Amino acid sequence: MNHFSENEISKIIVDCALKIHRNLGPGLLESLYEECLFYELKKQGLSVEKQKPLPLIYEEVKLEIGYRLDLLVERKVVVEIKSVEALNDVHLAQILTYVKLSNCKLGLIINFNVALIKNGLKRVANKL
Repeated sequence: MNHFSENEISKIIVDCALKIHRNLGPGLLESLYEECLFYELKKQGLSVEKQKPLPLIYEEVKLEIGYRLDLLVERKVVVEIKSVEALNDVHLAQILTYVKLSNCKLGLIINFNVALIKNGLKRVANKL
């Protein structure tokens, strides 16, 4: 496993997302962007888990309640992929929850349904 920092991983993810967006443009299904990003990150030599189940621990009980991370990169960065008109508070709440439950420090939401990919990026940090 590589020993990249969260910021280094984040830069690679953003660069790959930019390449995908440049090639495919906006308006496609989230699952398609997810597959492409998974492929590109693996090509970069990163460890990537796709649709990773994320249980919720409540007191001593582990609840398998259907949370799934789109991508977990190097076990450090959670990536949530969207293809929506606009990101809103619900999307932010979702990524914050995923970042906390996974004990990661960093999460990225990437909305591919934008003219410029930089306008579709949202970065959230978890103060562990």
